[in-house]
Amino acid sequence: MSSENMLKTPKSRRLLLTLERLLELPATNVGETIHQTAQLVTQALGAGKVDVFLYDPESQSLIAFGTSATSMGNKEKTIGLDRLPLAKGGRIVEVYLTGQSYWTGQAHRDPHVSPEMKEDLGIKSMIVTPLQVGSERRGVLVVSSSAPDFFTKQDLHFLEAVVRWVGVVIHRAELVEQHTSEMIERARQLAAEEMLTVMAHDLRNYLTPLKGRLDLLERRARREEQEAYVRELVVAKQTLRRLDYLLSDLLDVERLKQGIFSLNFQSVDLVKLLEELVLIWSIPEHSIQVQAPRELLITADRDRIQQVLENLLANALTHADPGTPIQVVMTQEQREGGPWAIITVSNRGPEIPPELLVSLFQPFAKGAHSKGLGLGLCLAQRIAHAHQGTLTVHTEAGTGTHFTLTLPVHAIQPTSEALS
Repeated sequence: MSSENMLKTPKSRRLLLTLERLLELPATNVGETIHQTAQLVTQALGAGKVDVFLYDPESQSLIAFGTSATSMGNKEKTIGLDRLPLAKGGRIVEVYLTGQSYWTGQAHRDPHVSPEMKEDLGIKSMIVTPLQVGSERRGVLVVSSSAPDFFTKQDLHFLEAVVRWVGVVIHRAELVEQHTSEMIERARQLAAEEMLTVMAHDLRNYLTPLKGRLDLLERRARREEQEAYVRELVVAKQTLRRLDYLLSDLLDVERLKQGIFSLNFQSVDLVKLLEELVLIWSIPEHSIQVQAPRELLITADRDRIQQVLENLLANALTHADPGTPIQVVMTQEQREGGPWAIITVSNRGPEIPPELLVSLFQPFAKGAHSKGLGLGLCLAQRIAHAHQGTLTVHTEAGTGTHFTLTLPVHAIQPTSEALS
């Protein structure tokens, strides 16, 4: 239906037809929907222009999208009124900030309507309605006319229905975009895990004979008292050992995912284990301060729990502010079902960015100063889950980052769900 024929239709019928056409617009294409909304509303109301203003946090401004292709709409863009900084105030900004609709047929007499809109655009009638997306206010819908007393209360109700639909479209489009992004990221992670697991298996086959060769050369160098060669071979074996640890992490992640990760349960004194690790990991730049009882016995896989604690200590040392100590607090807590061991490793350092925090325990999640492949925390959490325990993180500017490991004192038979 053309604009001319649309205006000849009785108004109530015209508004109903417009709503029907709005419902036919694509519910996943935000840009196209906003553009078509502006054009359809302009035709339905015979408005001078229609804008959908969305808030831009970076510039702290409301920016017009989908402005109707009319002479008033074109002029608005030419003189720069399609961008409204919140700091300048005005009726449109007021509606965005308060969430209360504005309707007037005497805008040219309202001191809170900007002079440019009244004088340069000649606006006399205006309706401004807030735009909600979910529970968040995102912008406003603005309908303007150069004629006084042009819009009715019925028009206001019509526009409030329109913005609700636009809000639903934007919300749905964002959910689709988020879901698509998550699926792409998950597919990327699965492909990376599969590729690295295959590589880990292949590389592992070469390490054993290589280690044997290095051992043989070291023994020969010691017999011949070639101290320089001995030192070099010791360094080479240390490098080889680090590579072996890395390959073990890669293979452990795959085993955990497949539910074939075995645990060797035994009595473990967490305090004694922690004391041994502190002697190894404490460095002059960052001392490790421990607050713990004299003894805390649990039933667990000692090697795996050591792996978790080493990952937490290494992470804390990497991200601590220079010269600050690492704090480790160990307690026992009575919960429903029995006693639990609680271990919190804390460091004073920069807050973990929100975008990294949400994926911190996923494979290959790495911060700016992280080293390695980003598997340590992922593996640590999965080992905690395999023991029916938990590993969580709390980070806050000024107080640092706190990783908390909880483990049942008495072993619980792991389930396939816990191992995955």
